[in-house]
Amino acid sequence: MTVSPSIRLEAATLSARLPSLIVASRNVAQTVRHGVHGRRKAGSGEIFWQFRPFVSGEPSSRVDWRRSARGEHAFVREREWESAHTVWIWFDRSASMRFGSSLAPATKIDRAAVIALAFADLCVGSGERAGLLGLTRPMATAGVIESLAEAIATDERLNGASDAPLPPPAPASARSLVLLVGDFLGPASETERRLRTIAANGAVGEIVTVADPIEETYPYTGHVEFQHPGGSMRLLAPKAQSLREAYLALLSAHRDELKQICSRLGWGMSLHRTDASVAEVLLTLRMRLSAPEIGAGIRSA
Repeated sequence: MTVSPSIRLEAATLSARLPSLIVASRNVAQTVRHGVHGRRKAGSGEIFWQFRPFVSGEPSSRVDWRRSARGEHAFVREREWESAHTVWIWFDRSASMRFGSSLAPATKIDRAAVIALAFADLCVGSGERAGLLGLTRPMATAGVIESLAEAIATDERLNGASDAPLPPPAPASARSLVLLVGDFLGPASETERRLRTIAANGAVGEIVTVADPIEETYPYTGHVEFQHPGGSMRLLAPKAQSLREAYLALLSAHRDELKQICSRLGWGMSLHRTDASVAEVLLTLRMRLSAPEIGAGIRSA
């Protein structure tokens, strides 16, 4: 008996589905917004955050003389961060992201688009500027979801579907935040080179590896033909179950390598399955990228 993997390869372009993805992004951003609290970064706000040592060259007016009088060193009173930062976002639109099984409500590319657009809306709502890496300028407009979606549709219309599984090799500005969403199934060494290029000026951030549940569980048995979403490769497995252990071991080793890459850069890494809650991963991302420390390892969301 021949058993074919249950997959859904979207024939329509991403831009044709953008109207529904815009609605989904706006709805999930609104849901998450209620769960986001103080961002706890230093800046020009009103809420006290912490004392830190005075740095030579800073205006003396920033010194907290009462705290400094208790010791031999001068200290600055920092308040909760409120000034605008730049957030760069990218999501993978290559062929492998068009995969979707019957175990999940969405393909990987549709889920990545919702995460990216909704996250941009959350950032703009918090006073930051958000842009698509290599595609748009940073913006702080209320209709950021629609603006970014229009840029994606225009890019598809002019250049066709993207076949780039990694973000463009453009360094993000210093002290900016970066969110990269994709399956990152390519060689880890290539991913590391690209991340180092983006982080060259001091940007910090997080990658979200998006996976379909069928990719995580490998439920195949019997005679199965596997096909690459791009149609370039096929593999006929007479006893598909015999490959399960080796496949899962390779996947785990690949994820560990990505985790180590992010750790070396001081970035974070999250794993999101397309059968999981979008709101949950967005809330986790918003709190993680709003924290002073980035890169605490892999998390599931």
